Amino acid sequence: MISLQAVKKHSIACLTAGSLIGLSAGVALAAGDAHQVDSGVLLKDFLYRVLNFSLLVAGIAYFVARPLKNALSNRREGIEQELKDAREAAESAEQRFAEYDAKLTRAEEEIGQIKTDIKNEAELEKQRIIKSAEQMAAKIKEDSGKTAENEIAKARLVLQQEAAELAVELASDLLKKNFNREDQARLVEEYKLKVGELH
Repeated sequence: MISLQAVKKHSIACLTAGSLIGLSAGVALAAGDAHQVDSGVLLKDFLYRVLNFSLLVAGIAYFVARPLKNALSNRREGIEQELKDAREAAESAEQRFAEYDAKLTRAEEEIGQIKTDIKNEAELEKQRIIKSAEQMAAKIKEDSGKTAENEIAKARLVLQQEAAELAVELASDLLKKNFNREDQARLVEEYKLKVGELH
C-alpha cells in the first residue's frame, strides 16, 4: 500500500518539476534576442507552451490522483475499522465489568447469608448444650437423696455443666477476639461441605 506521505512527496516533486519547466520556458522566451518577431508567431509559441504545460500538469495529476485517492480511501477505511474495533472493545469491557460487579454483589450476599447461618447454628448448639446440662442437673437432683455416690456424681455433673457453660463462654469470647478472615473462610468451606453432604 502506498503511504500517504509518499504520495504527498511525489505530488509535490511533480508539481515543482512542472513549475520549473514552465518558468524556464518563460525565462528562455524572455531572454531571446530583441528581434522584432511577428506577434502571431509569439502568440502561437506562447499557446503551444501553455498547452504543453497544461498537458504536463494533467498527466501528473492523472498519475498522482489515483494513488492519492486510493491511499486516502484505504486510510479512511483503516481509521473506520480501528474506531469500530475500539467501540467493540469498550462495549465488551463494559459488559465484563457489569458481569463481574453482579458476581461480586452475589458473593457478598452469599457471604452475609453464610455468616448469619453460622451464628444461628452456633446459637442452636449453645442452647442444646445448655438444655442437655440442665437435664443432667435435674436428673442429678432427683438421684441426690439415694447415696453418697449419687452426691459425688451430682457434684461432678454440676461441675461439668459449669465447665460446659464456661467453655461455651470462653469459646464465644475466643471466637469474638480471634475470629479472622481465614477462620471465616475455613468455616464457610466446612459449612459448604456439610451442606453438600446433606444433599
